[in-house]
Amino acid sequence: HKPTYDSMRKSLEAMKAHSLNNGVTDISMPRIGCGLDGLDWNKVSAILEEVFEGTDIKITVYTL
Repeated sequence: HKPTYDSMRKSLEAMKAHSLNNGVTDISMPRIGCGLDGLDWNKVSAILEEVFEGTDIKITVYTL
């Protein structure tokens, strides 16, 4: 199934909880959900910022 913005937010919330519970301070990822899944990077980026706001978790996004 293709992700939706709602399912993306829920997945990122779960990632945040896992990171906080396990001492993860750095996350690297591609532009998740974009490309073949067809989500808009500007919207996904805004969701990432909202979800991880107020944490010390550093997000690095790589573009090929």
